[in-house]
Amino acid sequence: MINREERFKATLHHPLQTIPIAIEPHGNIPNTPLSVVTIAFLLGIIFALGALTFLVGGFSATWWATYQLGFFVASWAAFHWAEFAVTAGWNLEKCSVDSFLLDNGALYHIANGTALLEYVVTLHYKPTSKSYRYCSMIGIVLVLFGQSLRSIAMVHASTSFSHTLVYKKRESHKLVTDGVYAWFRHPSYAGFFYWALGTQLVLQNPLSFFLFFILLWRFFYYRTRAEEQTLVSFFGNEYVRYRQKVGTKIPFIP
Repeated sequence: MINREERFKATLHHPLQTIPIAIEPHGNIPNTPLSVVTIAFLLGIIFALGALTFLVGGFSATWWATYQLGFFVASWAAFHWAEFAVTAGWNLEKCSVDSFLLDNGALYHIANGTALLEYVVTLHYKPTSKSYRYCSMIGIVLVLFGQSLRSIAMVHASTSFSHTLVYKKRESHKLVTDGVYAWFRHPSYAGFFYWALGTQLVLQNPLSFFLFFILLWRFFYYRTRAEEQTLVSFFGNEYVRYRQKVGTKIPFIP
């Protein structure tokens, strides 16, 4: 007869299980299926409201409910949902409630809050500063490109991808150099970089655009330096040769 402990171990690889094998959840959000479906449900509502606002071109009866804000809200919800969905579909061993990336540090939420504040304040006091439609269109393209690049990179890397830095090589860990990785050395980072900057072009936020650029560049610069030291220790000259051939495609990060 199978005891409870054995039954529990047997569920670790079950598609509906949110207990990851490779990493330990932060613990700030309960790592349960109930938390997962609740977050997904709320993100779905946010996405639907934002997408509707964007598709109808905003609601004139409410001065702040613009197509720009609708797109920003929808893209934010879609990003966090996609992070979990791709991890659950192609990297289940690392999937947990943290895969939504909502527990992403206070600075991340402060930056997004600052962007929203800048948009609403400038829209209220100087609405003409948000009237450059071509700027928002460029931002929309950049958001769609960045989201696609990041999600494709995560799918292609599969179990070799991790939201956190890994310092111990696992048996399933391999060096991925084909697909989007043949064009971008860190496509998931480049994708998020351009996605985030695109959101600020959509909102036409010059201050937040500059702030996002500085913060993201600094984060990814030091992140890639640390990660590449580990990758060299994992794969040796194979990674060194790959690094020499393929750039990050993030400005000023070789």
